[in-house]
Amino acid sequence: MRERWFGATGRRVPELAVEGDPVIPLDEALVLEDVSDDAKLREAHEQGTPVVVRADSAEKILAALKRPEVASVVVPKDHHELLELDLRELTYG
Repeated sequence: MRERWFGATGRRVPELAVEGDPVIPLDEALVLEDVSDDAKLREAHEQGTPVVVRADSAEKILAALKRPEVASVVVPKDHHELLELDLRELTYG
């Protein structure tokens, strides 16, 4: 699994995980439902705040991971199959 920087914490986290997994400490992050608010994303990034996005589809996961401000994407507990997505294939074909 690929990893990303968790904001300015100096830690790396999986880019994709199931919500509730303690490896992604949501209480330390700005948690968003999507990546539509550019201002929030930029502000969090400038402040070093980790950004975590919730996603329940392949399209939402890809949209979130395209944003450099996003540290990790979490999927619902009942959508474990999303962890098995071939993100490279979906991105590059």
